[in-house]
Amino acid sequence: MRAAVIGSGAWGTAFAKVLGDAGSDVTVWARREAVATEIREKRGNEGSLPGIRLAENVTGTTDLAEAVDGAELIAIAVPSQTLRGNLADWAGFFPSDATVVSLMKGIELGTLKRMSEVIVETAGVAADRVVVVSGPNLAPEIAAEQPTATVVACSDEGRAKQVQHALATPYFRPYTSDDVIGCELGGATKNVIALAYGMAVAIGLGDNTRASLITRGLAETARLGVALGADPLTFAGLAGLGDLVASCSSPLARNRTFGEHLGRGETLEQAQVATRQTAEGVKSCLSIRDLARANGVEMPIVEQVERVCHEGADPRVAVKLLMTREMKPE
Repeated sequence: MRAAVIGSGAWGTAFAKVLGDAGSDVTVWARREAVATEIREKRGNEGSLPGIRLAENVTGTTDLAEAVDGAELIAIAVPSQTLRGNLADWAGFFPSDATVVSLMKGIELGTLKRMSEVIVETAGVAADRVVVVSGPNLAPEIAAEQPTATVVACSDEGRAKQVQHALATPYFRPYTSDDVIGCELGGATKNVIALAYGMAVAIGLGDNTRASLITRGLAETARLGVALGADPLTFAGLAGLGDLVASCSSPLARNRTFGEHLGRGETLEQAQVATRQTAEGVKSCLSIRDLARANGVEMPIVEQVERVCHEGADPRVAVKLLMTREMKPE
């Protein structure tokens, strides 16, 4: 298969490695010529994935038209809130029959649309051509070929299976699903819960608190998912619980790390400087909160994360407010 990956960050580079190791000819599009040259000539991307070597069938370019020319699969790995603006410039280069793979985990601010919906609307791509990849996708571990599994979701079962086969390697095992809504919501909301988890770690709260955040965060995610038509069983799988546990428990997870900085009393700006990475949950907590309110779904953890991130609330006060809420059945 001829494949293109748009975005040369850690996840985009790791995904390109998976595709290359599975046998595809892959071109990675990078904004900076230095990164494209390093991928093309040195078979690596030290700035995003130190010590990782890419296969000879993976190359890099800053020319988008060159990257997607003849591509049967186009994977997009850019910050979710920049997707719409970027697609306005990119979509005209996409081959008309290419499968578009969303590697992004977020809900768009303002429109409250999932990333696959933004792709359909902005790029003029039919919904059954869009595939979502979600699950415990910590890029450094995948690039190091540590065994993991993921979910490939599409409304077209045949297309999902094609992408599944294009990704299957001895260290990366994809499963298929037709629940695009559930997979995308699981991926977006886990970022917000991971922020809360990181705050709890920094405050010094123990395993009971952390387990409670994971399980109640999953409950919030499932409530919203069911309200939007997702299969509740999705949230018990890789794109739900699996992704949530990885993002909360791993120091490699950028949202958890960002949450730790906030929990230590740093401002949003200070945490951004310290982590030097995009923490999708910081913006997605706003859009997920609004999406929940629009659908009459209670998401108290998301509400409190938004207060800490954007209203300057003390994480300790946020915990107290969560614990003193009106008690309801499990």
